[in-house]
Amino acid sequence: MTKLLPCLALALLEVLSAQDTGKKLPLPGTSFEIEGRIAFLILPTGDQRKAGPAAWVWYAPTLPNLPGREERWMFERWLARGIAIAGIDVGESYGSPSGRKLYNALHETLVKKYDLTPRACLLGRSRGGLMLYNWAAENPDKVACIAGIYPVCNLASWPGLPRACGAYGLSAGELKATLGQHNPIDRLAPLAKAKVPIFHIHGDKDRVVPLDANSRTVAERYRTLGGSMTLKVIENQGHNMWPGWFQNQELVNFVIKHAAGNAGKEK
Repeated sequence: MTKLLPCLALALLEVLSAQDTGKKLPLPGTSFEIEGRIAFLILPTGDQRKAGPAAWVWYAPTLPNLPGREERWMFERWLARGIAIAGIDVGESYGSPSGRKLYNALHETLVKKYDLTPRACLLGRSRGGLMLYNWAAENPDKVACIAGIYPVCNLASWPGLPRACGAYGLSAGELKATLGQHNPIDRLAPLAKAKVPIFHIHGDKDRVVPLDANSRTVAERYRTLGGSMTLKVIENQGHNMWPGWFQNQELVNFVIKHAAGNAGKEK
């Protein structure tokens, strides 16, 4: 069986390449459409591939220029451990129900068609936190862990309700009145109950996605709910492209640890 894995992985990549949409990726992979939206998949190949369903990292936000070259270092280390990376471009949906529906479609496609594990390791960079956390709150049984790089977890903090409300089909006032149904910081209980581990890195000088209103609030509330979360506060760093965000060995190891419990499991 193990001798066939490189051939099977190559065959799968050939099938995927036949429908490639041409999305630029930081490492060899493929892109394809799901319900009219661009998705991508980067698979371990050759000796990297393990027997059985592949563990995977769900990356967000997937935008025309993301994931970018900054993520390459992380991705290479996960691929070397047999962990795939995938995502879907849901536009500026800010964690809205329409975006969550597309996430459901991606999950179903990757698990049923491409033999990835039912439980994903989520990685939210900046605005990607909104989408991943809101989907995770409704699907805790499909989440192995959550990692974040200065992730947005509070709609009121960023982008603000007047800007986010359109994606929800609501006025700013209507979104405010129902914010507890849509704001990640208010939707942590299902994740704590499912014992989903969380790891964030966030700068203490972040003015775009303030630490206190986002990662620190998540950490305080999650621990109160009985959940396990590690928050690494990076001193004198803001919302920027500092290489340390994307070459953090502790974050990489966190994902590898929790992915390992899923690799090769049957659906």
